[in-house]
Amino acid sequence: MAVNLEQPDRVPMDIWAEDEVWDRLLRDLGASTRDQVCERLQTDIRYILPTYPGDTLVDGMKQNMWGERWARTDTAWGETWEHVDGALAGATCLADLESFPWPSCDDVDYSTIAQQCDRFEGYAIAHGFADTFERPAMVRGLANMLCDTVLHPDWVDYLVKVFLDFYVEDFHRCLEASRGRMDIFWAITDLGSQDRMLVSQACFGRFIAPALRTMAGAAHREGVKFMFHSCGAVRDVIPSLIEIGVDILNPIQPACAGMAPEGLKRDFGKNLCFHGGVDVQYLLPGGTPEAIGTEVHRTAGILGAGGGAILAPSNNLQPDTSTQNILAMYEPELRYI
Repeated sequence: MAVNLEQPDRVPMDIWAEDEVWDRLLRDLGASTRDQVCERLQTDIRYILPTYPGDTLVDGMKQNMWGERWARTDTAWGETWEHVDGALAGATCLADLESFPWPSCDDVDYSTIAQQCDRFEGYAIAHGFADTFERPAMVRGLANMLCDTVLHPDWVDYLVKVFLDFYVEDFHRCLEASRGRMDIFWAITDLGSQDRMLVSQACFGRFIAPALRTMAGAAHREGVKFMFHSCGAVRDVIPSLIEIGVDILNPIQPACAGMAPEGLKRDFGKNLCFHGGVDVQYLLPGGTPEAIGTEVHRTAGILGAGGGAILAPSNNLQPDTSTQNILAMYEPELRYI
């Protein structure tokens, strides 16, 4: 009902978190699985995943099937994996991109999808993490990719097509394996910084929008809703996202310019469901449980009026947010408006 812009009995909720936070929640809540954490927090969406080819180690760096790479890095919360330039950062011609051993959906194991859906009966079921621009940029190197949009647009076209073809087929195979039980197909490409777009409207229209339109169309033809994730200040591109076919926009970062819930609901609430909205930059790490509860209920009332809201953190919960504050966000009474 919320995604269809109808008023439900309560505002549904979701959780996104970094691995370190999941591990802490498992310990602090005495849970043995992430599903049990979700049940404890009474969230309403479950994510299904096939088994993709495993990561490998290359010169001490972790590399995934796409050629994204991570290195171990010390942080204030301990050692973790941080992105570094990917396998194609040194490419000097289109042939270098073409010769990379790109993954195929034939390398993916979809055999557990039906069982996952059986386990999640009664919940909204989502699948995706499809990315046709930012993930290629991580493989190519972000600075390189942005320069390529001007200097080597054919390289960018090639990379976008490789990723798009994979993710559209992955969607269809996962939907078939689920026996049609997928509710949401979601894609990701970060378009915004804290106060403005990271890419121009021209770049968005040339390299990003067509792939999003293709994925939205694939979802809609199967009766599946399309959710799009972009961090940052993306207000300027929201009309285009609606026109492309985005049903749900995530993560609604209220601390970013132009992303206050009041204005977004007023201007776009008749056409868009909002997913997220609970600030991970200041409120959740620094607020008191009481302040968090007040703001969560306020945001639920704004975004959820008449339907059209799924409350969640405004990005992955970070290690600087305490378990106490996470629990404060998910108090059940805050969802009723």
